[in-house]
Amino acid sequence: MGDKINARNLMAAAGVPVAPGTTDPAADLDAAVAAATEIGYPVMVKAAAGGGGMGMGVATDEAALRIEYDKVRAFAERMFGDGSVLIERYFPRVRHVEVQILGLADGRVVALGERECSVQRRNQKLVEESPSPAVSPELRERFLAAAVRAGEAVGYRNAGTVECLLVPRQRNLADDSSGSGSGSGSGSGSEEFFFLEMNTRLQVEHPVTEYVYGVDLVEEQLRVASGLAPTFDPDALAPRGHAIELRINAEDPKRFLPGPGAIKTWNEPTGEGVRVDSGYVAGNTVTPFYDSLMAKLIVSGSDRAEAVERARAAVAAFEIAGPKCNLPFHAELLENEEFLSGDYDTGIVPRMR
Repeated sequence: MGDKINARNLMAAAGVPVAPGTTDPAADLDAAVAAATEIGYPVMVKAAAGGGGMGMGVATDEAALRIEYDKVRAFAERMFGDGSVLIERYFPRVRHVEVQILGLADGRVVALGERECSVQRRNQKLVEESPSPAVSPELRERFLAAAVRAGEAVGYRNAGTVECLLVPRQRNLADDSSGSGSGSGSGSGSEEFFFLEMNTRLQVEHPVTEYVYGVDLVEEQLRVASGLAPTFDPDALAPRGHAIELRINAEDPKRFLPGPGAIKTWNEPTGEGVRVDSGYVAGNTVTPFYDSLMAKLIVSGSDRAEAVERARAAVAAFEIAGPKCNLPFHAELLENEEFLSGDYDTGIVPRMR
């Protein structure tokens, strides 16, 4: 599942919706141009072995494709040791929604709800919440069923995530005159979703699922690896309340450029429904050699409104001095009307800037 082209083909064969795209690597520029012409612009140029939001470019026409193809291929060869390139339909306005799955020791695959991950900078997540404010009960049923099929198709065991793009059909047609609603969608209804990739590991944002479903995913994956049954009843999973995770990074809150340095002050917030997962204290130094993530601030509440209120208070109480920090961005986001409405997409951060 680490190869995006192989993963797409496996998912399509299993009946999981995939966006229009190539089933083989675009071997050269001519092949990429031919594929893009068939798929229809705009297209996403992706490194087949890429991940973490790296190795991607958008082309709105052939001239842009010729530039992006060479850039992505060179980057992929340098970073991943594999220059294979995938051409896929690009959707200008989408939401990034993922489903947490757990492949049990007895062979069953269960889904523990979805997470909304559309608050991103440079295709990398900054905020996640569960449940997604965009997902209706009917859509959730389709999401979870597709994720289970994805896990079953590869005999998956342990914790993993099936990531998808959610395309609001009406919004997409209004914003994209080239007709990006075409292709293998998820069926009837006002929205369609497509398989994006599968992360065959526990993800940074797993705590929001743990709060909403009352399941310790770290414990459960260790039980699976030990051949033990889960601590919960897979047939009685149900979400309760709402949880939001804010990634606290050592970076400029406006341009999101890394800002490492020595930590002079580090005071974490506390209170009901507040959890901080961190690896730093005052006196430590955030170096430029690793990821800029310093802490995960997770808040939960009986509903989304309560979770947002607790997030505001926790961000205000979190004191970090020394390295640059994106806490001011989170404070701004938690007052943003688009975010508060729940009707936002992956373009929300650029629109805030």
